[in-house]
Amino acid sequence: MSDISSSLKDAVQANSLLESSSENIHKMLGTSTLARMVIEELVRNGEWKELNDRFYKTMTFGTGGLRGRTIGKVVTAAEQGNGTEHPEHPCVGTASMNYYNVGKAIQGMIAYLKEYVEGHKKPAIVIAHDSRYFSKDFANYCGKVCADLGCEAFLFDGPRSTPQLSYAVRVLNADAGIVLTASHNPPHDNGFKAYFSDGAQIVEPHASSIIKKVNALESEQYEPLPERDRGTITILGEKEDREYMDRLKSVLLRPELLKGRSAKVVYTNLHGTGGHIIVPLLKELGFEVLTVPEQDDQNGAFPTVSSPNPENASALQMGIDLAEKVNADAVIGTDPDCDRMGVVVRNGAGKMQLLTGNQIGSLMAWYRVKTMFEQGKLNDSTRGRACFVKTLVTTELQKAIADKYGIGIVNTLTGFKYIGEKLRKYEDAIPTEKKGDYRSLTEEETRNLRLEYSKFFVFGGEESYGYLGADFVRDKDGNGSAVMLAELVAYAKEQDCTLADLLERVFAEFGVYLEQGRSIVLEGADGAAKIAALVASYAETPPSIVDGSKVITVDDYNAKDFYDEEGDLIPRTKMLIIELEDGRRFAVRPSGTEPKIKYYLFGKAKPQSDVEDSKLQVAASLESLWSALKEDATKRMM
Repeated sequence: MSDISSSLKDAVQANSLLESSSENIHKMLGTSTLARMVIEELVRNGEWKELNDRFYKTMTFGTGGLRGRTIGKVVTAAEQGNGTEHPEHPCVGTASMNYYNVGKAIQGMIAYLKEYVEGHKKPAIVIAHDSRYFSKDFANYCGKVCADLGCEAFLFDGPRSTPQLSYAVRVLNADAGIVLTASHNPPHDNGFKAYFSDGAQIVEPHASSIIKKVNALESEQYEPLPERDRGTITILGEKEDREYMDRLKSVLLRPELLKGRSAKVVYTNLHGTGGHIIVPLLKELGFEVLTVPEQDDQNGAFPTVSSPNPENASALQMGIDLAEKVNADAVIGTDPDCDRMGVVVRNGAGKMQLLTGNQIGSLMAWYRVKTMFEQGKLNDSTRGRACFVKTLVTTELQKAIADKYGIGIVNTLTGFKYIGEKLRKYEDAIPTEKKGDYRSLTEEETRNLRLEYSKFFVFGGEESYGYLGADFVRDKDGNGSAVMLAELVAYAKEQDCTLADLLERVFAEFGVYLEQGRSIVLEGADGAAKIAALVASYAETPPSIVDGSKVITVDDYNAKDFYDEEGDLIPRTKMLIIELEDGRRFAVRPSGTEPKIKYYLFGKAKPQSDVEDSKLQVAASLESLWSALKEDATKRMM
């Protein structure tokens, strides 16, 4: 102990180790034999940067839960253990995803639920996990902690998607849910996503109370309750899958499109959870579905892609190659926990074309609202109670579509939890005596109730490849999105065109709206400090001219209160949206889940017949804008 303390003290004095890292290392030294062995090895080898990255902070439970590295950049012999494909043990560190942080997170949630749940009922928690390294281990551990501390745990029998977890929380009337996933992050990451009883990610007022409980814990160690007071673990499987698949079918607006006009799609789950539901469901619905055999296996290494992110063309390349070979209409890909969906479509020239999240969402929003009016599900008397819900950094094309059809548009902060919060508001607005057991009602029944007493959610989405077409799931749903996209492909075939052609028609009618998502990645302790400083610089000294255009508005969402279209207060957050005199806009914010600062660029042109020329002009203006922003960011970091 004295040798380690001395070495840490010397490293701090030499500016090789942060003071905060030293303090956190001392806190963790006595927590387990593994922790001591790992720290001793890293200190002995002088791995100060690795120690800073692992210990520069204590991972705090935020509104989205936890996310971080579960495999270090440097893997010690103690962590590797008997592991072959990956280390036997998750990486030690107060800023890492391991049993220390997962244990505190689940115990803090349990402590809050026991205070919140009325009566003597044992809180019920549903737990799911994806295919990542340690996800299953963390899920089983959470299930055991729940039972030991007097909760009823519901645990899936294998990897399942995040949206299925959301659905299960609702239909089981559980008090909370957990998914062990890091979404589309690299293989070395994992995370802990928390959900409340409505099936949506936790928001206020519950978020702060849970965070307080979690952060008050010094250790993951706990004392199990006496046997009589403990809960049980119930395994979920085939029965629950079948119920979820049957409900997903109700997302279809025109099931008759599938009769005799089957679309051919290639699907890849990128080694994640999506194939478990999407493949059999699309086949049941009449689609010809081919999968990428090399990517069918649920493998946390994601061995065939550099990143399991379906928004990247490289991640979908094997699907594109197969689509070319079999002349498929589209390629659909979902990320490891199947809440995001990326799409490549065959255009009029026969080439495969990658769509952005904004374009995918806009096409589905347009098709759904148009079809609902054609079918009489919406009409002149009800349009005022219908709406799209999107994030502030999602394309304004969806506003143009909503305006054309006379329905509402509501903007939320980035994060689907805020869209889920709106859905809860709309459900709660229905009189109790009218809605009964809302969760057991059909899609038609809930739509009629919302149109009469509340707001009917037509479609919701965010630019980062997340979409939702119904409210029985309260998070972005890659499974439901695949169903909606496949129907859209079938509709295009009915119109004797492609999805790319439909997008051109939308641009011609509503205007050309193009966007770019860019980011600057800054990893580790040093990177976190640089991100914080860069974000602060935009708030303190926002630009006055960007790329030759005068700045006309600067909306700093952390400096004052903003209200959405329904008059609800938008929580303060570190995000600026800046509008330029020439019509371009951009937003800048730190990522809540990855070590990067994110930029969102927006450009548009009025509707006209020469869509292609407008697209080229807008795209060029956004490239120029990004060049200017990169140059400015470099200067700000000097």
